[in-house]
Amino acid sequence: MTSKALLTRREAFGIAGGVASFAQERWPRIACIVTYWAAPGSHADWIITKLLDGYWWKGAHTPSRVEVVSAYIHQLQESALGQKVCKSKGIPIFNTVGDALTLGGTDLAVDGVVLIGEHGVYHDNLKGQKYYPRWWLYQQIIRVFERSKRSVPVFNDKHLSTSWDEAKWMFDKSRELDFPLSGGSSIPFYFRKPEIELSIDTPIRASVVAGGAGDEGGLFHCVDVLQAFVELRKGGETGVSAVQCIRGPETWKWTDRNPWAGKLLDAIRTKFDLKPGHFQATTREPWVTIVDYRDGTKAAIYSIRDVGWTYAGDIDGQKNATIVSMLGWPGPYSQYHAANAFEHWLIEMMLTRREPYNAARLLLSTGIVSYNMESNWENGRYLAVGRRVETPFMNISYRTTRGAMFETGPRPPVIPYIRGFEK
Repeated sequence: MTSKALLTRREAFGIAGGVASFAQERWPRIACIVTYWAAPGSHADWIITKLLDGYWWKGAHTPSRVEVVSAYIHQLQESALGQKVCKSKGIPIFNTVGDALTLGGTDLAVDGVVLIGEHGVYHDNLKGQKYYPRWWLYQQIIRVFERSKRSVPVFNDKHLSTSWDEAKWMFDKSRELDFPLSGGSSIPFYFRKPEIELSIDTPIRASVVAGGAGDEGGLFHCVDVLQAFVELRKGGETGVSAVQCIRGPETWKWTDRNPWAGKLLDAIRTKFDLKPGHFQATTREPWVTIVDYRDGTKAAIYSIRDVGWTYAGDIDGQKNATIVSMLGWPGPYSQYHAANAFEHWLIEMMLTRREPYNAARLLLSTGIVSYNMESNWENGRYLAVGRRVETPFMNISYRTTRGAMFETGPRPPVIPYIRGFEK
């Protein structure tokens, strides 16, 4: 796209002041590598259209500040909407990942890569993990980086892979080749109630997250919410020593034996003014993921409904649990449904070449999900009370320095799609 085209897009956002100076700058050029881009509910549409048309941030519409210059769509024939959007925006769709990154040349020709390996027709394994080809697509990105002797920021939607070994390789490559890596779940960036962030070095003793964690994808959202809070604990992140998953009625038996978890879960119930026994009576397939950290901190994630995504923390010196909820959806479908703050920090990374948060969090969240799915299976046999999987290799330590990153202000209004069509 030419500078003239960029100027026209900015004028469409109604930010005439300063347009001429903006037009002299070159926005980061982004290659979008996706599995599937169909209905407006697909993650590719939620994310990429905000990179094209802008997004809502702190109550105002904000221009994108990046330029999408290429796309690769793995399930292209099933992605009619993606084809239509790319055609309307003049974005070429390439036949390979490598060509999308080199713009058909030999060397890396973009300033950032957005990998959205979510949605599409892919099979599940026995454990309930969906084999999205994120690692396979990421490998091809890395090949271009290594061949070009240059790297650029990479955003990876949701967890890195179904496998810890693959995820660790992906993370390690970002360190070896010195490029910022980000992604994960959009939920930690949602509007919060109350609008608070824990302070760095908060003395957290135990945590519970309650939310829709009924499958691998839903669980990852909850795990990433948990990690966004617990990494702020006193001394910083120390890594995970073990993961266990318990399903069915045994969920409540485990809760009775672990009053620290039951107390925090009941605090969430009380906060939402629900009747005693509500979760036990309304949850068809209860599920608890138990996370033990190397520093002795405890956490549990409950797959339950009616509370959005809610964090409850037992903090030393405080009588009552600290409860923070991320409720409902952050915007109407005309604003692509998913959190705008997610795309805001994606774009900030492309502009600054700095990770919005330590990518080690994304790696740990991926590992917790992976070993949760392993816990209930042994030698092809299902176990309702999953085995406790020891994870000494998840000994990842870091201290976060970030401040609050979640969305605030009025929620986006219901307006027609800026691109001019919905489907």
